[in-house]
Amino acid sequence: MKFEKILEIVNSLEKNSFLKIIDYIKSSNPKNSKEIDKILSDVSYDLKNADSINIARVFNLIENEFAETVKEEFVNTTSQLDILIDILIKDGNNILRQDWLAILYEKELKKIKIRTQNLNKQLGTDKSEIDEARKRDYNIYKSCVETAYTNDTGNNRDSKITNDELSILITLSQQLELSQEEIKLINYLIIPPQKLQIENVITMLKNIGVIFYSKKNNLIYVADEVVRVLRKIRKKEVADKYYRRILKTFKEPQINFVCRKHNIDIKELDYESKIKEIIKEGISFSNLLQNELHKDGTNLTDKKKFINEIWENGLKINASLKGVTIEEKIENIISYFEELEKDEKVGISIEGYDKLLIDLETTLPTFKKSILSEFEMSDDIVLNSNTLLDYNIKPRDILDILTINDLKTFVVAQHIKSRGDLVINILEAYKDAENLMIESYESIGFRNLAELKENGILIKESELGLKFEEITKTIFKKLGFNVDEALKKNLNTAKNQIDIVLNLGNNDIIVIECKTVKESGYNKFSSVSRQIKSYVDTASSKGFSVVKSLLIAPDFSDDFINECDLQFDINLSLITAGSLVNILEGYKDTKLKQFPFQLLMKDVLIKEERILKAIKK
Repeated sequence: MKFEKILEIVNSLEKNSFLKIIDYIKSSNPKNSKEIDKILSDVSYDLKNADSINIARVFNLIENEFAETVKEEFVNTTSQLDILIDILIKDGNNILRQDWLAILYEKELKKIKIRTQNLNKQLGTDKSEIDEARKRDYNIYKSCVETAYTNDTGNNRDSKITNDELSILITLSQQLELSQEEIKLINYLIIPPQKLQIENVITMLKNIGVIFYSKKNNLIYVADEVVRVLRKIRKKEVADKYYRRILKTFKEPQINFVCRKHNIDIKELDYESKIKEIIKEGISFSNLLQNELHKDGTNLTDKKKFINEIWENGLKINASLKGVTIEEKIENIISYFEELEKDEKVGISIEGYDKLLIDLETTLPTFKKSILSEFEMSDDIVLNSNTLLDYNIKPRDILDILTINDLKTFVVAQHIKSRGDLVINILEAYKDAENLMIESYESIGFRNLAELKENGILIKESELGLKFEEITKTIFKKLGFNVDEALKKNLNTAKNQIDIVLNLGNNDIIVIECKTVKESGYNKFSSVSRQIKSYVDTASSKGFSVVKSLLIAPDFSDDFINECDLQFDINLSLITAGSLVNILEGYKDTKLKQFPFQLLMKDVLIKEERILKAIKK
């Protein structure tokens, strides 16, 4: 769930801990302090008076400084911050009930206890299942952790690992190519974790700004933006769902090779289970691509070729992978997944997503159980698009969980094309063109062909204006208006071509003009006002009363809005494409049979917040 949405849910008291940390960072002259001051200038530079959107914008500017404040907490070896953060950054764990967090935490402690006991036994015997070279790596790191933790005792100080010592241990673990799970187990061999009360865990996490806790809902929220920061702290370069997507492009012998290197027992494990174990192990993504998958002696050219093949044939991305060095190529793959995660586009329509979930649950008996298990969700979670998108889980992420046999069963049952990539075939089948167009309405208005292509919409630039107009008609129809094509044809002349006419009855009409624009801020007021004035005059001459004229564009400049405010004879109001879509989404949740047009009569630039509040009463 995005910061903005969480901040709307929790009350002012529940925001306090987080705002204090941001205030502290802000007062410490962060790198982007000038940009922060610009954002907060309208609220006397007081973060508490800023709205949710601007608080989220401020956080985006101080992400690095926020990460440093969290890192400082790792010095406290009793905080178990690594265990807790590893729980919170797993896909599906960014919204948790208090009791569910307690269950996951206790489960993790039990797993660590069993695995540390087993590791200790393996390290202490000559007949170990661990490869001798790997055993040596473990013992080197273990000795260094032990020294870092106990060397304070001789100076009559409490045992702890300082920041400097921690940075050295991190460097050492990277050179030894240890996974996060291996590091954690060795650390807890030296400093066994003691179970903390869940109330104390929540308080600690809240005080360092990592979570929000709503007592009213009994829910813990971790903002998507914070999850990304925490992943970087834990050296986790991509989300598990994207790691899985990469791993599923590999053959089983390659997967086995990685498992053996990290002492993962693969006896009686199938392909899917081995992939799960690699993800759980926390093996470095970049190191996996650069070293882990390659046999000793593999040359640099072959490694680059291998990575290019993953990009083109595995991920099936048409554009070539940029980067000269292998490090640059891997960094560009990581950047691709980072942008994909931030992108709010679903890939198919919301309605299509809901239908896909219903069909999957109907066709595959174990579907719901598999999803809840994979994303560590409690049994009471309802699998619908709204819930899963709050967890930042999209349709592709759901399909990536399924085994190849499940995918085959599903495409046969739903009569979907079975040749080629089954996941892509399924997504294509559930796209729902009309709703997908509505979701891409703003991008069409901005004439953003690249963004549309990414969302699976192929359209010529010359067709964008007409498509924007068609979608606007569709939206007003869905709002219950009579989009009267016959009347429009009757009113239009060779000179005056109205885009849309809404017939309100009794000879009352609303005329709508649609404008697309490449740059932000539509600003051609004089020409559009003359255009609409001629529409009003034409309609009046034929006995119709234009009760309202509307101009719809993706954005408007401040000058345009100010000029419109001074124009009274055409009764013009402005609506941005984004606002119109949000109004439609809000309207769907009401019992209204038709949108009350009177709500469009007040503002110069129509405020969606006022309208949404009014229709939800």
